Amino acid sequence: MSDREIMDAKFGQFRRDKSIVANESIINPDLYYKIKGKELKLQKEIKDFRHMPNQKWHKIISFIKSGVRILGYLLIPYSLPIAAGVLIFSELIGIVEELV
Repeated sequence: MSDREIMDAKFGQFRRDKSIVANESIINPDLYYKIKGKELKLQKEIKDFRHMPNQKWHKIISFIKSGVRILGYLLIPYSLPIAAGVLIFSELIGIVEELV
C-alpha cells in the first residue's frame, strides 16, 4: 500500500468534500448559500469604497486647517476680531475638508 492509501484508510472519515457544486447541482446547499451571501456582502462593500473620500486631499486640507487654526489662536492677544475671523475661516476650511 502507498502512503496515500494508508492515510486515506486511517483518516478518510475526517476528510471533507471541498467541492460545493458538482455537475451544476449543489452538494451542500447551506454552505453554498452562506458563501454566496458573503460574496454579495463583499461586492456591496467594494462598491462602498468607490464613494470614499480622497484620503490624500483630506489629509492635506486637514493640515492647512490646523495651521490656520494655530495662526488664529496666536492672533488672539493682538487682535480679537482678526483672530475670530481667522478661526471662522479655519472652520470653513473644515467644511471643505469633509467634502473632499
